[in-house]
Amino acid sequence: MRRLILIALVTLACIIGWSGITLAAASEGWWRKPLTSSESPEAFLKAAETVIEDENTGNVAMILIEQGDIAGSHYASKGQRIDGDSLFQVASLSKWLSALGVMRLVENGRISLDAPVSTYLTRWSLPPSPYDNEGVTVRRLLSHTAGLGDGLGYNGFATKEAMQTLEASLTRAADASPGAEGSVRLVQAPGAKWTYSGGGYTLLQLLVEEVSGQSFSTFMDENIFDPLGMQRTTYDLDEAREMGLAENYRPDGETEPLRYYTALAAASAFTSANDLAALMKAHLPSAAGQENGVLTQETLNQMRRPHASQLGADIWGLGVMLYAPNNSGGFIVGHDGNNEPAINTAVRLDPETGDAIIILETGNNLLATRLAGEWVFWKTGNVDNLMFVSELETTIRTVIIGAILLLIAGILYAVRAWRLFGLVRTRIQ
Repeated sequence: MRRLILIALVTLACIIGWSGITLAAASEGWWRKPLTSSESPEAFLKAAETVIEDENTGNVAMILIEQGDIAGSHYASKGQRIDGDSLFQVASLSKWLSALGVMRLVENGRISLDAPVSTYLTRWSLPPSPYDNEGVTVRRLLSHTAGLGDGLGYNGFATKEAMQTLEASLTRAADASPGAEGSVRLVQAPGAKWTYSGGGYTLLQLLVEEVSGQSFSTFMDENIFDPLGMQRTTYDLDEAREMGLAENYRPDGETEPLRYYTALAAASAFTSANDLAALMKAHLPSAAGQENGVLTQETLNQMRRPHASQLGADIWGLGVMLYAPNNSGGFIVGHDGNNEPAINTAVRLDPETGDAIIILETGNNLLATRLAGEWVFWKTGNVDNLMFVSELETTIRTVIIGAILLLIAGILYAVRAWRLFGLVRTRIQ
């Protein structure tokens, strides 16, 4: 009996060890190879182009930046030709742009990061809840730690006439993604944990309008886009079409019209790869606080500091995702966007070096995110948080299969040991 107990304990230890090693390997990239072994941006670009050729079902605009300057680019489309000036709807990547606008108001002393957002609102207020509504601050809204449980996800509207007002959308978004409640309300104590909230950025959109006295679009034009020379960035779908809008593809290769959004700050900026390249340059120390920058270096550093974590990893700053350590004491930062039917956008930036990658695409749900994650690993040897999450299902499957095999091996060994024990006992008798 002692032998069987020992076998069971050893089997359990092996299962635990296997699980730990597999998860650690996925998190740390022990068995992962970079897209190219060369350190040259040309080599990475060529390797990425090969992936795009194999997997692109719509259109892709990609720019590689080294030390603040464009080192290469690649454009591909199954339909109308695109280039660096073609506009894409960037989905949730819009939140990064919106955060810059909010932080502009902070720098100008017009709002405080730690004041209740209700301090500045007159047109709409959070519904009563069992939690402290006054704990919903600007800082927590920016970092998705305000305790909101809207689940948004916006699908947009087919026509301008169908669009809701901002206040109505906050009360209950008529264009909420399938399965999303769509009501912006507290479902947990503010500051308790990180919960992604599209509705939180719609609330920030209202905040910008109330404090500035301008429409959100006008404020962003005057305070962010115009100063940075981002002349091909807009929140107006009709204007984007006039400028040269990239076609919106489904995964099956067919096109689908883009939609109108009330939730501009959360989901509906239209911009180009070249405009985002200008934005990356404005994040460098030489540009911050200067004529071609819009925020001081101190503010940009504050946005990049950890404000939220998950599974023990720092994942969010103020309006930016923290993807992986950059090996210089900071993080690779940026944002991704994803929306139906297959919009996927991704930007990664190392503020220490000025290196970055910009990928805008439609037609594939995760191509931009995956290539951006490959860039992070190629640059740093660290696994991008979104890459780890996107591969988590495969990792868990590997853990389960290995655990089952170890369990079967343990059972077979235990059966064999029991039979040997029985045989020995019979001979002794």
